[in-house]
Amino acid sequence: MSESFEQLLNESFKTIRTGEVVKGTVIAVKENEIELNIGYKHDGVVAKNEFTNDPQADLSELVHVGDELDVKVLKVNDGDGLVQLSARRVRTEKTSKVLEDAFNAQEPIKAVVDEVVKGGLSCTVDEVKVFIPASLVSDTFERDLSKYEGQEIEFMLTEYNPRKHRVIGDRKQLVTAQKKAALEALLSKISVGDVVEGTVKNITDFGAFIDLGGADGLLHISEMSWGRIESPKKVFHTGDHVTAFIKAIDGTKIALSRKFPDENPWADAETKFAVGNVVTGKVARLTDFGAFVELAKGVDGLLHVSQIRRERVEKPSDVLTQGEEITAKIVDLDLDNKKISLSMKALLPKPERRPNTRGRRNREDENVDETDVDIEAYIRKMDADAKRAEEKAAAEAAKAEEAAAPAEEAVEAPAEEAAAAVEEQVAEAQEVAEAVAEEVKDAE
Repeated sequence: MSESFEQLLNESFKTIRTGEVVKGTVIAVKENEIELNIGYKHDGVVAKNEFTNDPQADLSELVHVGDELDVKVLKVNDGDGLVQLSARRVRTEKTSKVLEDAFNAQEPIKAVVDEVVKGGLSCTVDEVKVFIPASLVSDTFERDLSKYEGQEIEFMLTEYNPRKHRVIGDRKQLVTAQKKAALEALLSKISVGDVVEGTVKNITDFGAFIDLGGADGLLHISEMSWGRIESPKKVFHTGDHVTAFIKAIDGTKIALSRKFPDENPWADAETKFAVGNVVTGKVARLTDFGAFVELAKGVDGLLHVSQIRRERVEKPSDVLTQGEEITAKIVDLDLDNKKISLSMKALLPKPERRPNTRGRRNREDENVDETDVDIEAYIRKMDADAKRAEEKAAAEAAKAEEAAAPAEEAVEAPAEEAAAAVEEQVAEAQEVAEAVAEEVKDAE
């Protein structure tokens, strides 16, 4: 009883001043305020908005009876015999000091992103709001910042003005510095030819960027497979795990490839796709001039429109469909340029011989297959025959001139007949040549 009286006596002599920071013990927690014993003749009270900035917060979950708090005196007597206090302002002042020291020393600060606001991110560092502009969130501009909400991030302070409540953060410079250090570490331990593993970070029309854990490597569309790739987006998805090898390193740029040498389908092409071999494949693509046939993964052969059938084909799509399996003969192999020429026509039987219904032929010509006739050689032969006939006629005409004058009229008749015979032979030769040319064209 004497100790209680002495305590009350001491408290009656204790004085406090507005603005002073004192310690208090929680004696009651209500819905909108907290009561504290601050060792003064009157108890102190902390309103909800002086404890937290969150209007939805439940004070009973944040503080409990018996907790000790540092509070700032706002008003010694509020008229009801209570001392108005603030715990939030004490924390703010302490945080401001921490932020000021970090700003002056250029040391990083950690905080949880409260929300994504217009133009950037908003963080709270013990009651102090920090704004990070979108342009300073990362080393590349990110239009969607929602992934950062609720995450703890680290940043530098580029501006600190507590009077204007202006505190600006910068995460970009930390990200840039971290990536630079990671890139240097990665480049120091890799070399051309090394097999590496990574994760697909971004996909474009020309390739995919692979995160190698310190730097990004470009896997170009032409290096994704020995086979033909129509679009990288049909092969890879963001987040896919990829195994590749380093094809080239140019400064900080890393080129990747998945065309492993031991999987090269052209390695045994000289024997597997030798001229004369009959192969089977699927029509991969159709063009106006032919069809590309996939003979193996990464190996396509060209089937020209003229090599599809013996009959004339206007467009390959008239007789072939994509995905159709066909059999053809290899008629040309260019290993240097990795090109293969195919022919379906070469596997078709030759057409039957047609009887000659135009012009006259000697016995040697009657046994000739019109599809195998050399047109130019044949015409040259006909011209030579006509020339010999013309020379013979000229010789006969010369003999006639040697005869007597009275026989002049009789001689003119044989000369004219000889000339007419020459013209007839030339006409016959041209007619035969035209007939053969037309038949060969029909056979093609």
